[in-house]
Amino acid sequence: MTIKAAGRIPPAARFLPAGLYYGWYIAVGCALLSFVGVGVGYYGLAVFLTPLKEEHGWSTTAVSGATGLYFTLSGLTAAIVGPRIDRSGPMKFMAVGIVIDGLAAASIGVVDSLWQLYLAYSVLAVAFGMSSAVATNAIMTRWFVRQRARAMSVSSTGVSAGGVILSPLIAKLVDIGGVGLAAPLMGALVILVALPVLAVVISWDPAQMGLQPDGHATSEVKPPPKRPRMGSQTRRWTAAEAMRTLSFWAVLVAFLLVLLAQTGYVIHQVSFLEHRLGSRSNAAFALSVTALGSIIARLIVGVFADAVDKRLLTVVLFIVQATAVLLIIHTENVAATWLLTLVFGFTIGNIYMMQSLIVGEIFGIVSFGAIFGLVSLAGQVGAGGGPLLVGILRDSSGGYGVPFTVSAVLTYAAAIAIVFARPGHGEPGGVAPD
Repeated sequence: MTIKAAGRIPPAARFLPAGLYYGWYIAVGCALLSFVGVGVGYYGLAVFLTPLKEEHGWSTTAVSGATGLYFTLSGLTAAIVGPRIDRSGPMKFMAVGIVIDGLAAASIGVVDSLWQLYLAYSVLAVAFGMSSAVATNAIMTRWFVRQRARAMSVSSTGVSAGGVILSPLIAKLVDIGGVGLAAPLMGALVILVALPVLAVVISWDPAQMGLQPDGHATSEVKPPPKRPRMGSQTRRWTAAEAMRTLSFWAVLVAFLLVLLAQTGYVIHQVSFLEHRLGSRSNAAFALSVTALGSIIARLIVGVFADAVDKRLLTVVLFIVQATAVLLIIHTENVAATWLLTLVFGFTIGNIYMMQSLIVGEIFGIVSFGAIFGLVSLAGQVGAGGGPLLVGILRDSSGGYGVPFTVSAVLTYAAAIAIVFARPGHGEPGGVAPD
């Protein structure tokens, strides 16, 4: 049921130790791709928000609108390329996307009018949609079934590492030479890191290397309770079939709401905390703390997530995130702010990981790109609307209390919606019975 692609042995396979299943090297490679791709194309946008306003005299709503357009277009691109990834793999899309990603990121440093900013963000969005979440998650879903959560906790660590390392670096570069210095250097970093990793390390499907998911034939081991059967993983879904299931709409609505709320907070976090923490550098470091919390929690959750009900785990993550945001806006204590920022970080990366895991568990390997592309589109539309909604509410209310309270309420609503994300009667793709 996998695609019949010509065998491609990555150059790294010739010198990396052969005793370890090559899928774990794929996980590390995907982590590096996410480190630069998401580090610049997600956390970088949060750091650029205030400097772009200050350098050009633009309003919070205007810059947030460009960010909102970015997330929406990246989601639309992912939905378009998802089915094509299922058919022919993501390698060509990723190679082209990485190059455009780097060039578009660099162009942010030379914009001098609002339409140019919107154009740069639009091109960056298309590149991000081609080369990031749908592509890397499709790769990981092919390489792992029984150990998928553990493997994705490794590959997704690059997302948070981008926040930990690149957020303060970008902020420092902005302090030194403005966005005109920071953006071109970050664009170059994307190309110099991602292209070699893609060419040397990544293979799209274990079958191309004569391997099986998880490093063994699936029939060798009986699936434990709550882990997906291989039969359900290789069922082919059409978009129409998926859209006739309650699970599809539960996942779509839940992640639309939570990513609207989460991204709205993250993109405005530096601007929100700059006054409370005393400087832009301190606020950017708070973004790093958020990302650090994400790394720690994701690695912990990855150890046991394969063996638990992923819906209930996701409910807990949503509730903790909403509560942390409410507490942050209702305290002025600096120490409490740092602690709650870390707690918020515990949820952020795991929420993105759970989106992939739930889609993969319900809809399997073969049609993952198509189904995840649609879910990702909804999530990215939400992520795009979040910064814009927060910006509008902030400008109209004069502060961040109202918009972040709305964000928390939407996250609680997402916790209710995700409960329904399970295969029901007549929905193939269920988990193995106890």
